[in-house]
Amino acid sequence: MSTSASERERLRVLALLRRVRDRIDREYAQPLDVEALASGVHLSAGYLSREFRRAYGESPYSYLMTRRIERAMALLRRGELSVTEVCFAVGFSSLGTFSTRFAELVGVPPSVYRTDGAGDVAGMPPCIAKQVTRPVRNGPAPAAGLPVRNQEASPAARP
Repeated sequence: MSTSASERERLRVLALLRRVRDRIDREYAQPLDVEALASGVHLSAGYLSREFRRAYGESPYSYLMTRRIERAMALLRRGELSVTEVCFAVGFSSLGTFSTRFAELVGVPPSVYRTDGAGDVAGMPPCIAKQVTRPVRNGPAPAAGLPVRNQEASPAARP
């Protein structure tokens, strides 16, 4: 069974998108932009953004922000660092932007999450806590101050 040229191209692009996603996962705390990510895999920024969104359901920038907030949540649950230290540790250069993005994805400001969020996952293994507290973009923000849970978001909003 032979593979058509268009199928081979689609698979090539998917492999490049995976490399971009892996780079974001590894280098989330570094200054990354779509231009740099695209040039790293020899694609145009517009093409990368369109194909990334088609493959993963969100833009590369949105995926980066979600990874940063996810890591910030883990650091805040530990309680060893201040909110400001966490902000800079995960790659934000502005505490205001960090707090705004955090509240958009998690539903509460980082300072509230730091004091109240850890209780939600106390005693859970870290791998389970990560899945349970994973921020979900495009999901509804919780009204009661609890972190957004994957099961509360619609299936279309899940990465």
